[in-house]
Amino acid sequence: MTLYKDSVALVTGGGSGIGRALSLELAGRGAIVHVTDINPESAQRVARECGSLATAACLDVCDGGAVSQCVEELADQHSRIDFIFNNAGIGVSGETFEIPLAAWERVVDINIRGVIHGVHAAYPIMVKQGHGHIVNTASAAGLMPVPLLTPYAMSKHAVVGLSRSLRAEAAPYGVHVNVLCPTAIDTPLLDAEQIEGLDKMPWKPDFRRYLSSMAGPPYPAHKLATEALDAISRNEGIIVIPKMGRFKAIMGALFPGKVEEQTGDAAIAERKFRTHT
Repeated sequence: MTLYKDSVALVTGGGSGIGRALSLELAGRGAIVHVTDINPESAQRVARECGSLATAACLDVCDGGAVSQCVEELADQHSRIDFIFNNAGIGVSGETFEIPLAAWERVVDINIRGVIHGVHAAYPIMVKQGHGHIVNTASAAGLMPVPLLTPYAMSKHAVVGLSRSLRAEAAPYGVHVNVLCPTAIDTPLLDAEQIEGLDKMPWKPDFRRYLSSMAGPPYPAHKLATEALDAISRNEGIIVIPKMGRFKAIMGALFPGKVEEQTGDAAIAERKFRTHT
């Protein structure tokens, strides 16, 4: 609790799902939370839920200049920035040979460049002030193969690699880097039918059913947020939630061939639900 009380935290993608849960948990622990989201109404609603100290802003993480401006203004206002949660992200699924290039580019822009923009904006400030926490939201899909979610898994592997490398580099400057690697979390992302601005896919797996078959029932977002902030307090580098996900991650590291076989079997089972070609 003392780590977060009166701290200044910025959350991207804070208008729903994991971002909302993190924002509420941060506020509950006494943090001054700046909730950002590409949907300004969602960000404002969550900020109101967080309480009188929270603020909100519309932010497109694909715009590096806008991210830098947002971070710099927050740091100037409070004379510091203690936390940045690079959380904004999207999921693209389906048969890779059917996924259009535009979808790949959107995943790269939001899930990878969005994190890069947050790091690029906040890290120099944190180095200068001699402290800070960079928390990047990846996924258990960044630690193991997940067929039928290849663009998403690719992007989350990139976030894990960025986070682990920066963690080792940043430690001497007093800056901590943590990466969240949750399994299926019960958020609107699991039930999203379409990504705005992209053509409808010929077929996509049922996120909720498919991920549940590999990692168990979706985990409540508020429990994820509580456990994540506790783990950040302990400065854990890779934070896998829930426990079943940790077991899968360990198995993936020790027996990669076996996990590849298991996830491949899950994809084969999910394809049986495809009703058209």
